[in-house]
Amino acid sequence: MNDRQDPYGGRYEEYPAGQQQLIGYDAYGQPVYGPASGEPDRQYDAYGYGYDAYGQQQEPQQPAPGYGVPADGYEQPGTGYDPYAGPQQPYGGYGHDPSATGSHQAVPDFTQPVPQARSQVQQAPQWIPQQAPAPEPAAAPPQVPEPRRAAEAPDYRTEQFAFLDQPDDESGDVIDWLKFTESRTERREEARRRGRNRVVALIVVLALLVVGGIGWLWYAGKLPGLGGGSAAKSGAAAGPQKRDMIVVHLHNTKKGGTSTALLVDNVTTKQGATVLLPNNLAVSAEDGAAITLGKSVEEDGLGGTRESLDAMLGTRIEGTWRLDTPYLENLVELVGGIEVDTDTAVPADAKAKIPAVGKGEKQSLSGAMAVAYATFRGPGEPEARQLQRFGTVLYGVLRKMPDDPKAATVTVETLAQILDPSLTESDLGGALARLAEHAKIGDHRTEVLEVQDDGALTAKATDSVVKKLLGGALKAPEPGSIPRVGLKDATGTVKAATSARVQLVNGGYTFVDGGKATGTEDASQVTYADDSQKEKASEVAKTLGLPASAVKKAESQVNADVVVVLGKDYKAP
Repeated sequence: MNDRQDPYGGRYEEYPAGQQQLIGYDAYGQPVYGPASGEPDRQYDAYGYGYDAYGQQQEPQQPAPGYGVPADGYEQPGTGYDPYAGPQQPYGGYGHDPSATGSHQAVPDFTQPVPQARSQVQQAPQWIPQQAPAPEPAAAPPQVPEPRRAAEAPDYRTEQFAFLDQPDDESGDVIDWLKFTESRTERREEARRRGRNRVVALIVVLALLVVGGIGWLWYAGKLPGLGGGSAAKSGAAAGPQKRDMIVVHLHNTKKGGTSTALLVDNVTTKQGATVLLPNNLAVSAEDGAAITLGKSVEEDGLGGTRESLDAMLGTRIEGTWRLDTPYLENLVELVGGIEVDTDTAVPADAKAKIPAVGKGEKQSLSGAMAVAYATFRGPGEPEARQLQRFGTVLYGVLRKMPDDPKAATVTVETLAQILDPSLTESDLGGALARLAEHAKIGDHRTEVLEVQDDGALTAKATDSVVKKLLGGALKAPEPGSIPRVGLKDATGTVKAATSARVQLVNGGYTFVDGGKATGTEDASQVTYADDSQKEKASEVAKTLGLPASAVKKAESQVNADVVVVLGKDYKAP
């Protein structure tokens, strides 16, 4: 047995390695050894320190007088046994086997108060002899004894600690800073929300403005490629409207006869129209005699017919396009054929070389089929039905015609047709290109001019077609121009109307046949619609021998500057 002195002045016994056995581990994880078999039951750590029942390390002290612990660990009467310490096992610090000779026995000092703070005593595991020997623990690194660690620990004092329940001057500043930071964050978030709301509102306003602007442009007919809205289609744009007109005469070289149409390009409203004119339309010849449109085309030629139409409608036609049926066939072939909706079937005629044309929607027509359909008039059908078929073919040609003026001019030049000197190939090509642009987007309409049996215009035709579509009534007369005088017979006799027409022509006026009235009138009337024509109306009354009281301002149903309604009071010269 080795007897050594510890660094703190005490002595402890160290059992030889062969005489020690592992009992357990202390509170610091150090192994606790006991004596070998046959030795007293004492517990020591790796350094020979003993432990009490509460796991506290005991300093080696001399036993106090009157205290003793027997070998069985139970206190005998009169030994001063601590009732709270429990059975006194040899946990003491410095001690050795009582059987050892020449060594003193150190007994723990039981006069010190027993600590009560621990709630649980850590018991070292006991080794049971029937079990296999416990495995030899790995050598632990040397630990500094607790007294040395306590001595080396920093020296802290109470005034060095600050407690949360002790207010100081800086705590208020921290709270204020936290409140300020929180309020500033909330203000920033609120500013961001307001900014996002403003951006959304701005986007909505801009979208509404864009949609409204596009809608207005469409309504005004100023969107290219989309046609016009109701404002443009109404034809009621402010101020005078500019219209380019071409009269087309289709000559049937096989069966004879002609069909006439006006191609109208409204430059102001960006629209096109085809106005079909019946052959029984009453116009005035060069000598002032009443003549039908069909007869005027055959006798007066292209120029005379154009002037007669201008005088009767109050328009200005730029040129005349004579289109014979062979050239119409070639034109349809040049544009690659047309597709139209046919209202009737045209039977084939092998003798006349007329192909059959089917009835239905989207019928594909070649050049010969287009000519057959445009000139077909069934038995007992009115002329207006045949005119409508001619207008359908013209609309199909315009939809296939190039909308580029140069390309359209090349098509007209390839057609190689003799034109009226007043209309060149480039002028015709440009006019057809503009009309084709309207037709391809649906801004093109086809109307038939309605006339009475005597060839005079009906009130509906005068108002809806002549005034609104052709602009005859909206066109102000040019200064110094010859006024147009319309004559409507309400006398009931043919002789009176003929005499009045001769008087007007001889007086230098342009005669416009107004036809016959539905009834008779006792008193004649001379009316004018424009105040600038009041003086001319008075002169017309003098020419016809009518009193000045017959001159009145009123809207008339005849498209003329001055309208005369002959009554029974008229005296023929």
